[in-house]
Amino acid sequence: MIDLYFWPTPNGRKISIMLEECEFEYETIPVDIGRGDQFKPDFLKISPNNRMPAIVDQDTGISVFEGGAILMYLAEKRGQFLPREQDARFEVLQWLFWQAGGLGPMAGQLSHFVNYVKEPVPYAHDRYANEFDRLLAVMDVRLRDREYLAGEYSIADMAAFPWVVPYKRLGSNLDPFENLRRWFDSIKSRPAVRRGIDLGKDWRGDEARGDAAHAVMFGQNAQTVMDANKLVET
Repeated sequence: MIDLYFWPTPNGRKISIMLEECEFEYETIPVDIGRGDQFKPDFLKISPNNRMPAIVDQDTGISVFEGGAILMYLAEKRGQFLPREQDARFEVLQWLFWQAGGLGPMAGQLSHFVNYVKEPVPYAHDRYANEFDRLLAVMDVRLRDREYLAGEYSIADMAAFPWVVPYKRLGSNLDPFENLRRWFDSIKSRPAVRRGIDLGKDWRGDEARGDAAHAVMFGQNAQTVMDANKLVET
């Protein structure tokens, strides 16, 4: 049994997709990031970066935070979606880290300036929109001669897919990217992916865009970390 600490964001959905693909038994524990659940002492003991997703493996007692690390842990536990052979394994890991270091952060920053700022910031919007578009092109070129990012379907695809899902809301378009569109439609048709994407889809309401939630999600600094960890220590 896996305890999944989750909120329906692209980073959370990486893990719900993997759990569904591997047919793990899991219990979902909501971490409402707009209400500050990520600062609760019990959660910080599992995820010291005060970010979800995180998991606790009830079979081993091991807890893991950070989406890429969780995907690797689950892949090794189940023996799926991460090859053992060195060449193939590092093909997957390169694209897993590419997502964690590029696609996710750039799409996340673009989402911030599209969905959360009250006053438009054209330079910031254009900066991240252009970079998101560039990264989509990187995927499209990569997929010219292979079905999935590392050849076979893997945790690299599961990590990247949720960050491509909101492309319309982010003002992008997949029409120029024939290979990426094929990849996207192929993954979208997988039943396990659909279940993973649908998890928690009815949890989010308009309150996520309110001033209180905005302050919780985007008003963090060094002091919020120190204050939250005082509660953990006590």
